[in-house]
Amino acid sequence: MSARIVLLVTSPRLPAGLLTATAWDVVRRHPVLAGAESEVTAALRAAGAEVTVVDGPATQALLDTVAAHGTAVWLAGPAGDESLARELGLRLAREPGLAELELMHGSWDPPGARLLDAVAVMDRLASPGGDPWKRAQTHQSLARFLLEECYEAYDAIGAGDTDALREELGDVLLQVVLHARLAEELPQDERWTVDDVAGGLVDKMVRRNPHVFADGQAASIEEIEASWERIKRAEKARDSVLDGIAMSQPALALAAKILERAARIGLAVPPPLAESQVDPEARLGASLLATVAAAREAGQDPEAALRRATLAYADAVRAAERTIGDQPS
Repeated sequence: MSARIVLLVTSPRLPAGLLTATAWDVVRRHPVLAGAESEVTAALRAAGAEVTVVDGPATQALLDTVAAHGTAVWLAGPAGDESLARELGLRLAREPGLAELELMHGSWDPPGARLLDAVAVMDRLASPGGDPWKRAQTHQSLARFLLEECYEAYDAIGAGDTDALREELGDVLLQVVLHARLAEELPQDERWTVDDVAGGLVDKMVRRNPHVFADGQAASIEEIEASWERIKRAEKARDSVLDGIAMSQPALALAAKILERAARIGLAVPPPLAESQVDPEARLGASLLATVAAAREAGQDPEAALRRATLAYADAVRAAERTIGDQPS
């Protein structure tokens, strides 16, 4: 077998000793070198591997080990030790008989691993010595930012810009992890963490999707939605079909939601007639509500329709401004 240097890369987001079977075979059979002590070096030694921390040029230490043992394993750091890999590659390209260079992944980042990084970075920012602005915030002071970021994500969806959506969802996630980090500073009886947020979400997804996680049956989207609503009603003891609606959402969307909830249980509550209202504002409100009800009956989204018309009007205003700017003074 030809001489070789194995660059062993492991995920810093997994337990130190959680390696593939192939990686364990390699580190148990051949000497392992590393640039510093770590949880991984300790785990390898505990399992009987020979691990040496290099105090000096790593490239030469690896070549000396290869000359003595035929194979040397370099335990790469979290960043993958790209500079060492580049230096080794150049050296072995100049002297091809020395050894072969092999990259081996001893463990891989699990899906969602960067979420752990997001939580860790936010913890650093919101801890003593971090970012004073974030440490000064409260759930109340951040409320408008959460709303703004959601609207910006909504705009990206409306524009069909998936790259922008990815970025905007990151900003929404920032709000989630910041709120969760601030909640860790609440009094003991009110305190919760990002794990509580994620755990509650996981439990809800499993509980409300028995057609996936249990023996529930659902042959159509309609049946899935009906099952979701049935489970939701059983979970939450509510006095009204309107309970749980976000009353702070835009009035047009709020009107459509209330009308939809009432229709869901077959309630025939006609909206007030504009002509019966004495107050001008009440008359206008009743007229707008009737328009929303008519839109629902036609299967249209009044919020989206008004937004579309308003944005078209905004384009017309900009066009008019450019026309005025083009006129000679």
